[in-house]
Amino acid sequence: MPRPSPSNRTVHIPVMLHEVLTQLAIQPGLIIVDGTLGAGGHSQHILKAMNHQGQLIGLDRDQSMLDRAAQVVSGPNVSLHQCSYAELETVLDTLELETVDRVLLDLGLSSDQLADPQRGFGFDTSGPLDMRYDTSTGSPAKDLMLTASTEELTQIFSEYGDERDADKIAAEIVKRRKAARAIETADQLVELVHSVTGPTSQKKSPSVARVFQGLRIAVNRELDQLEQFLTEVLPQRLSPGGRAVIITFHSIEDRMVKDAFRNKEVWNNLTRKPLAPTPSEVRMNPRSRSAKIRVAERAE
Repeated sequence: MPRPSPSNRTVHIPVMLHEVLTQLAIQPGLIIVDGTLGAGGHSQHILKAMNHQGQLIGLDRDQSMLDRAAQVVSGPNVSLHQCSYAELETVLDTLELETVDRVLLDLGLSSDQLADPQRGFGFDTSGPLDMRYDTSTGSPAKDLMLTASTEELTQIFSEYGDERDADKIAAEIVKRRKAARAIETADQLVELVHSVTGPTSQKKSPSVARVFQGLRIAVNRELDQLEQFLTEVLPQRLSPGGRAVIITFHSIEDRMVKDAFRNKEVWNNLTRKPLAPTPSEVRMNPRSRSAKIRVAERAE
């Protein structure tokens, strides 16, 4: 297996790895789906726990993440696919599989994506505001900010980012674009947010993080993808007795998963309260601090 080049070496730390492996209850011979493969942080350990028996299917919308993952997740029983987890049924049909035994979703943003200056995910870059996981489809975030109304932007920042100054930030975006000062780069958006919310010594202020989160969710239609997966895909293609392990990072996603797993006709909910990272993990990996894991077993 080739060693990763410095430019392609992952910096992402898989969140709550011990808890994920425990809750997946991995046994040799299972068919396991990692629906948000990323750089393969979880899946490389899943593959070891499977003892390379069974089948591992990795999905990701971001081709650059699949390229990274291929360096650490490979073998005759591994297949990687560029697509959303909401398109799992198409992948399974192609592989001639009716159902799978385990599904993992990690709905967080990869540190590798944040670090890429050309993607616009991170606050510390001056690159273009793209924010698409799959750059071959859809429109980048900068285009959304050129066309969305003040009301639409306010909704994005408020509902998807929980930003209290959503209306003021949205109004400033529209004001600047009318003055031919449209926001096109990550550092321009950071400056705009700070101009509305006040100066701060932190480049990654809470408001900046919330605005970037809201835009990313809107651009990638993440909640639509999750809703489709929870209501249409997962109940149909997870085998009876199979387990779903889902990691969320903000309240909207967690509430959607919680509500879905409450359906007793479909699920045996194994986590009445979500699992949270240990204090030691939060110290080592601050991005894990808001992570929650919910687990359910497909009813027989």
